[in-house]
Amino acid sequence: MRHGLTLILVAAAALAGCSNPEKTERYLIDPPASQARVGNNLGTAELRDVSLPSYASSGEVAWQTADGAVRSNTKQLWADEPERAFTLTLARSITEMSGATVIAEPWPLAEPPRRRVEVRVETALAQLNGIYRLKGSYYVANDSAGGANHARMFDIQVPLPVAQKSSSSGLGALGGGAARRSPATPAEIAAAQNAAIARLAAQIAVLGGQGDTIATSAPREEDFSTFDLGPLPPLEPLPELEPLPGDTTEADGSATS
Repeated sequence: MRHGLTLILVAAAALAGCSNPEKTERYLIDPPASQARVGNNLGTAELRDVSLPSYASSGEVAWQTADGAVRSNTKQLWADEPERAFTLTLARSITEMSGATVIAEPWPLAEPPRRRVEVRVETALAQLNGIYRLKGSYYVANDSAGGANHARMFDIQVPLPVAQKSSSSGLGALGGGAARRSPATPAEIAAAQNAAIARLAAQIAVLGGQGDTIATSAPREEDFSTFDLGPLPPLEPLPELEPLPGDTTEADGSATS
């Protein structure tokens, strides 16, 4: 009886430990404010939701391990939905350093934006080589006739403060054991990602990066089929027409004598 009670108490304690919210770590996506200032190349621009790889948008802090796998921990999370936080903070960073009005979609102002910005991320990962890599492409669209459209790439690499550890221990390590990298902590990964977002904002603000510039040949035609006009009011019946004076025509069209 006492042994069974002990097992129940141990299980309850373990369950309580697993459900303890203080054991869950949450990290902010919050790029540092840039001291650099650049010209306003965007004017008013709507930033579409940033497209992230599934491992980067799942909510867990991810990193690459020695076997090449991308791993994460359910107790080490981003403090907000990654796509939402990435989009909002990127828009804010571009605005702060350039003076442009860049707002995450949906556009909230009555006056429509002059440009649309779309960012597609291919890689957003703390790699095994000790580098946080943010790689992808961005697009700036201008619907006005003759406006410049930009399609450009980015490949941002931020070193991680990864410590070197020896693969041997004891006296073997003193004898020159092979060194291996220790994975960065989630806090270090978050700091590197925030720095990468700030650098991406600076690149977009100056329309930098390898790519092409294409002029808009004709303004975009609005698709009125997508507008919600609502139901039309019912038609009222037409009033009956009275015969004109001197008209001797019967209702069936025959003339009276």
